[in-house]
This record gives sequence, C-alpha cells and structure tokens, in this order.
Amino acid sequence: MKWYDRHVLPYLMDFACGLPMVQAQRRLLVPQAQGRVLEVGMGTGRNLPFYDRQRVSFVVGVDPAMQMHRLAQRRSRQAGIAVELMGLSAEHLPATDASFDTVVCTYTLCSIPDPLQALHEMRRVLVPGGRLLFCEHGRAPDETVRRWQDRLQPLWGALAGGCHLGRDVPALLEAAGFAATMQSAYLAGPRPMTFHYWGHAQAA
Repeated sequence: MKWYDRHVLPYLMDFACGLPMVQAQRRLLVPQAQGRVLEVGMGTGRNLPFYDRQRVSFVVGVDPAMQMHRLAQRRSRQAGIAVELMGLSAEHLPATDASFDTVVCTYTLCSIPDPLQALHEMRRVLVPGGRLLFCEHGRAPDETVRRWQDRLQPLWGALAGGCHLGRDVPALLEAAGFAATMQSAYLAGPRPMTFHYWGHAQAA
C-alpha cells in the first residue's frame, strides 16, 4: 500500500465526509435504518452517530480500506453501537440471502470497482421488503458540469481513493433490480463534486 493511501487518504476522506452539507445528508438518512443493518463502505464510521439505537439490533460494516477501521472503531465506541467490521469490498458479501433488514450505502458507490455487482449483492442480502438507504454523489444533469467531471476524473480518482465523479446512480439502481424513491440536487460546493442522489430503494 502506498504511503499516501495509508497515512494521508484516511484523514483526507474523513475530513471530506465530515463536511457540514454531507453530515446533514447523513442526518436525514441514517436514522431510518432499522433491525439488522449492513453498512456498505463503513469508511471511518461517519454514519455511526446517526443510527437510532432503539431501532437497530446490530450493525455489520464492510470496507476494504482497513486503514480506516481504527477511526470507525473509535466512533463505534463513542456512539455506543457495536459494529462488526469486515475488511472487504461489497461485490461478494459473506452473508446468506435475506439476512439484513436494512442496507446503508453512503458515498460508496463512487469508489466500488464494480458497483453493479455490489448492488446485486445488496439486493440479495436484503429481506423481502427490506430497504436500501443511499446517498451518493454522481452524474450531473448539466452537460457542462458532466464535461468537467470527465476532465477532472483522472486526477480526482488518484487523489480520492478511486472515487468516480460521474457514476449514473439511478441507472445503476435500476439495472440491479431496485425500485427507488429518490431526490437529487446540487449541494454546496464545486458542481462537479456535489450533485447528489439520495433516498431509499427496494427490490423491484
């Protein structure tokens, strides 16, 4: 692992994922989780303070960036929520079919190597009627912004842990067999990085 990925990237990503407008999105979404929860892309545990402990029975977090697990474990203790952390990506989840009531996926689809396969796995492990709660940045609706997303992508991806600026989140959800109820808008900040999709989805 490169020195940058080990010693700089975790703190850079933690800072970016803790910006006020991002935290506001988490505050809207994460308290809706209930029952047995799988969080895909746990990262540094930025979602943990927003879980409703009265509604959640346990949380399993998966993330291949094990250098971020230490910060996630600290936030787990601070939030009073026990989390089982697994150092793996989401394309092949070590869980049986229909084993989670809620899947939480925030700021994660952008950096998963195969997001469609990961979404298929999320659908597989959800119980019938279970919900995927998601908040992701992605493909902007404006052509000029999309062009900037394409221009910036080579540098952005190298600096941001493989993050893709322009993934088409609605198309990915539909292709994976989800029916989504979502909102979308630009949040505060540079437009190539801040067009967001958020909401919930269930197996179609």
